[in-house]
Amino acid sequence: MKITVIGTGYVGLVAGTCLADMGNFVICVDNNKEKLDKLEQGIIPIYEPGLEELVKSNVAENRLKFSLDLDSAVKESEVCFIAVGTPQDEDGSADLQYVLGVAEQIGKAMNGYKVIVDKSTVPVGTADKVTEMIKRYTNHNFDVVSNPEFLKQGNAVDDFLMPDRVVIGSNSDKATAIMQEIYSPFLRTGNKIVVMDVKSAEMTKYAANSFLATKISFMNEIANLCEKVGADAEMVRIGISTDSKIGNKFLFPGLGYGGGCFPKDVKALIKTGSEYGVDMSIIKSADKVNFVQRKLFVEKIVRRFGDDLTGKCFAVWGLAFKPKTDDMREAPAITIINSLLEKGAKIKAYDPKAVENAKRIFGDKICYSNTSYEAVKDADALLLLTEWNEFRRPNMEEVKVSLKTPIIFDGRNQYNSERLAQIGFEYIPVGKKGLNG
Repeated sequence: MKITVIGTGYVGLVAGTCLADMGNFVICVDNNKEKLDKLEQGIIPIYEPGLEELVKSNVAENRLKFSLDLDSAVKESEVCFIAVGTPQDEDGSADLQYVLGVAEQIGKAMNGYKVIVDKSTVPVGTADKVTEMIKRYTNHNFDVVSNPEFLKQGNAVDDFLMPDRVVIGSNSDKATAIMQEIYSPFLRTGNKIVVMDVKSAEMTKYAANSFLATKISFMNEIANLCEKVGADAEMVRIGISTDSKIGNKFLFPGLGYGGGCFPKDVKALIKTGSEYGVDMSIIKSADKVNFVQRKLFVEKIVRRFGDDLTGKCFAVWGLAFKPKTDDMREAPAITIINSLLEKGAKIKAYDPKAVENAKRIFGDKICYSNTSYEAVKDADALLLLTEWNEFRRPNMEEVKVSLKTPIIFDGRNQYNSERLAQIGFEYIPVGKKGLNG
């Protein structure tokens, strides 16, 4: 099948590449020529495990191409995926200017029946707006469907190639059949294609992300109480997650959620609720707890070192909002580092993949280390902010010798507190009592 994917950001590039890998001819369209030239050479603008290899192989097999020419791409394709950004507007709503701008261009390029797929995360009613926009510029028949993505950064390729389910929001039997044909190769293991009306599919994406965000905030709130009453949040997590009705995903206490989806989607759902007179009180609380969690982490540092951190230097391990990505959108590290800088602290940071993105945010306000051990040299304490695998079992004896004072603030509860105490560390985790060496 001939498919156009408009937008080569995180969602568009993964979707287009994986669709090509299943034998489709895919044109990925973007308005950034420099970016497209690099993609043709196999240079990927984001870090996502497995993506670079797939792009190179599908370009080499002529199943995947990149183009500036949206008009020609639409004319050549039967199905057009809209995968452009929907950034958060000032009032928390999703900004649809790019989605509707693409819809206008599609309408002008129409030369026959097309299925237009909203792949971008968009609020309820967007498909109606896209339909209205396209109708202004064409008399050709078309259908607009909603096909929300459920990709986890760091595992996006596998999530697309082996999805738990595929949600298709469609009010047209013809469009539904075409979408089922596209996705059937991805679901040979028996996972489901879930077909529903368009508005329900649009809501499903926001509901799913907001529910997961709420699980994270719930566990963090329980962890904060555990610290006060002397309970161990890790034990509590195990105790509740072994209940099959609850499960063990998204229940790790820490610094809260970040990235380009959860924060934005939670706020967009709150905004949608307000527009329809529904007070999304649970979702609002999840959003509030997520912000507070980072503040509480900084307060632990202040309690230990004082409010004036002038002359203090902190080593930071991890800048990305989660491991296996270079994405720093809404990363806890941003809030925490900025708070420490405001109090006069110096920062020496290391991250395996996110340093270049960090430089765009912090510039020369912090120092960037080439290795994790370089970061801790002569620092007053180590702050673990992202749970990269390489941070799981470091040489703690070497870390202790390198630090001015052997203190670890563990924002991800990654280390064994008793072992660190035996070595001589002061250890301050999340959701349980810290230990002094």
